[in-house]
Amino acid sequence: MGRAWLFGSNVNTDVITPGRYNLTTDPAEMARFCFCEVRPEFPKQVKPGDFIVAGEHFGSGSSRESAPLAIQACGICAVIAPSFARIFYRNAINVGLALCQAPTQMIQDGDELEWDETQGRIHNLTQGGEFPIEKLPDFVLAIHRAGGIIAYLNRHGGRLPEIK
Repeated sequence: MGRAWLFGSNVNTDVITPGRYNLTTDPAEMARFCFCEVRPEFPKQVKPGDFIVAGEHFGSGSSRESAPLAIQACGICAVIAPSFARIFYRNAINVGLALCQAPTQMIQDGDELEWDETQGRIHNLTQGGEFPIEKLPDFVLAIHRAGGIIAYLNRHGGRLPEIK
């Protein structure tokens, strides 16, 4: 269970991790500047288990692995959006950041949310509703649960998950 942090559509990676702060590979340091130019309170107030909720095409722009790493280092449970930029989607899977594809117009900033990963549903505890999310393929869930592609490969002798 966590708070919804609401963002608009077409949030690009330059907004998630501004270039002038991309001077480190340490995810904890990256987290200090995550969304700092559009929501200065975000890096200071975000809590583990919170959610990022956005509009269409989240993660557009530069192919920065720092963007999903910074979000993950903030403790975000999942990013919920109707669609994701393709490269961001792949980078997020690779680092183990959960993405939930779903309509988001029924979620307000600050709503308390709960993600039922097994049932593929988001519960809005503030407004009392729930809605389905697009179920992630089993191999993507396996990578997410392992903590990313590198962790998955390390645990499974370098073998990728089976795609069914």
